[in-house]
Amino acid sequence: MNFDTLQSKLISAAKANPPAQNVPYCFEKRVMANLKGQSPLNVWALWAQPLWRAALSCIAITMLCGVWSLSHLSTPDSTDLSQDLESAVYAGLNQHVEEATW
Repeated sequence: MNFDTLQSKLISAAKANPPAQNVPYCFEKRVMANLKGQSPLNVWALWAQPLWRAALSCIAITMLCGVWSLSHLSTPDSTDLSQDLESAVYAGLNQHVEEATW
């Protein structure tokens, strides 16, 4: 397909059928009245609903985690997690100094 001939045919067809020059009565006044009647876009209102939904779901997850952690602490065979954390953090320091190469 030759795009140059297609473009020239389309331009000649557009020139042969010019658009109508008449505009409906008071068209610009109706458009301006519609524009004045609309309120500006409130960005905070667009964010409010998703943020509240996220806050409610976060509260629900927090409550579920709290209930789970309290039920986990009530078992008699539970170990102290702070001791496990301390031993994991200081595991590298518990090596003998003589073994380390400086």
